[in-house]
Amino acid sequence: MTIKRYADIFEELYSRYNRREYVHPDPLEFLYKYEDPRDRETCGLIASSLAYGRVRQILKSVTAVLEKMKPTPSKFLVDSSPESLKGVFSGFKHRFSTGEEMALTLLSVKRILERYGSLENLFVSGLKGRKNGEGGEDANENDRITPALLAFAEELNRPFNGGPNTLIPSHEKGSSMKRLNLFLRWMVRKDAVDPGGWEEVKPSQLMIPLDVHMHGISLSLGITGRKQANIRTVGEVTEAFKSISPEDPARYDFVLTRFGIRDGLSPKELISDINSRIRRA
Repeated sequence: MTIKRYADIFEELYSRYNRREYVHPDPLEFLYKYEDPRDRETCGLIASSLAYGRVRQILKSVTAVLEKMKPTPSKFLVDSSPESLKGVFSGFKHRFSTGEEMALTLLSVKRILERYGSLENLFVSGLKGRKNGEGGEDANENDRITPALLAFAEELNRPFNGGPNTLIPSHEKGSSMKRLNLFLRWMVRKDAVDPGGWEEVKPSQLMIPLDVHMHGISLSLGITGRKQANIRTVGEVTEAFKSISPEDPARYDFVLTRFGIRDGLSPKELISDINSRIRRA
């Protein structure tokens, strides 16, 4: 496949840029504040759900939510009621997302923590086919990740009674589920950048969080020809990366998306440099 000729270049980029110093400005940085897995996963869900729009506004909005969730996100939810959550977030707004959406989503998190003990336990129940009845124990592990993700989103959206939630979209409505896949990458992978915390999901099961930067790079390098960033494109790009990193297909997501997020790191210059090096090889 086309992507295999980029393998050494991607690995070199990983060695150079997969460092904490290149995280900012990225909502991932908020997760480093929490050692407790329940606090980290709650923080991660908030940060990933708000990861759309301008990065400065994203960081501002995540900060505003977490500032209200003292002393820690999980303790705050334990002590909260549906009424108090609506009151605390009544004035919140992030682009299309409202304070009511944030309150209802956090009410879901609270109920999940009470019922399952953690967000991880809920996700794993779907992964093993106990929650949604699909992709049971005999299924290939990679065939179960999308049904598990759908079951996870469905549970988070339960208080919305079938109505839209801009914080937790589902691919059944055309979404690539980029933000939930980003959340999974943060919680499942563990290296110099991704903090991990979940033990029951394998990095090999992850899907690429297909944001505009990764989609553009994938198109430019011929990794995909699909112009629409939907779940089918996510699957195609993930399978391509799996051909060079089968145990960790999301390995290069962070370093490639620095180009477009970090000042001074241009996607156009990255593509030009990669193509130049391939021609010289």
